[in-house]
Amino acid sequence: MCQTIDMADGRRTAPEELGVLIKETQAILHQRMDEVLRPLGLSVPQYACLEALADTPGITSSELARRAFVSRQSMNVLLQGLEKHGLIERSEEPGPRRERATALTASAAGLLDRARTEVSGVVEVMTGGLTAPEIRRLQVLLGSCRDALLAP
Repeated sequence: MCQTIDMADGRRTAPEELGVLIKETQAILHQRMDEVLRPLGLSVPQYACLEALADTPGITSSELARRAFVSRQSMNVLLQGLEKHGLIERSEEPGPRRERATALTASAAGLLDRARTEVSGVVEVMTGGLTAPEIRRLQVLLGSCRDALLAP
């Protein structure tokens, strides 16, 4: 049986409260990342896109969209903006499934290094009250939650 937590607006189970806490944390993390990325001229989805391109060269735009938590249509607009600002290059010829290969430019690599430093600072603030073993345990627990949701 699930433990319940008294709330001013009703009762939530402990797992429901955990879901709310995770969502609140994600929203605040997104806001803080936006605050440090905006001066660099990047949005959080643009940063996620550049990260994915750096980590997985040749990734499809569909997978980029999944990793940046945007729709495929939004990813196309995002890629057009990154290309316009000289941060990515896209091949003229479509590849498999009519998708155009996308690669980071040299200027994007430098910008991404600065952005990673800024985002790391945000994450360090978020986890500053945790010990290294607690951080590892939290990673395992959140990974288990994610995997449970991905299971068929």
